[in-house]
Amino acid sequence: MTIQECYAALEGDYQEVLDRLYSDALIQKFVGKFLTDQSYQLLENSLNAQNYEEAFRAAHTLKGVTQNLSFTKLYKSSCDITEALRIKNYDLATQIFPKVEADYMQTAAAIRAYQDS
Repeated sequence: MTIQECYAALEGDYQEVLDRLYSDALIQKFVGKFLTDQSYQLLENSLNAQNYEEAFRAAHTLKGVTQNLSFTKLYKSSCDITEALRIKNYDLATQIFPKVEADYMQTAAAIRAYQDS
């Protein structure tokens, strides 16, 4: 699997990230580091604990990371949950979380498949 195929599998924008980072080597470096980022896990744990301030910070961080890496699909759902938490609509945030979870799992699976190839 190429890095371009990885981006297709996670429904990201490879050309956008290439325009931002300028090289496959940098893209590969930062994509590889994504799986060690704890924002998603912190978001999940914070929502489960009803710690919505911490959930907001985690969602906002996840949104920023996914935007910088052009992980378009995960960026959109993390943006949605960030905005729900920003306006303190916790019921909506809880409803959005399964979409974030599914998008995160798709992204992580694509990255793992890329790393294993």
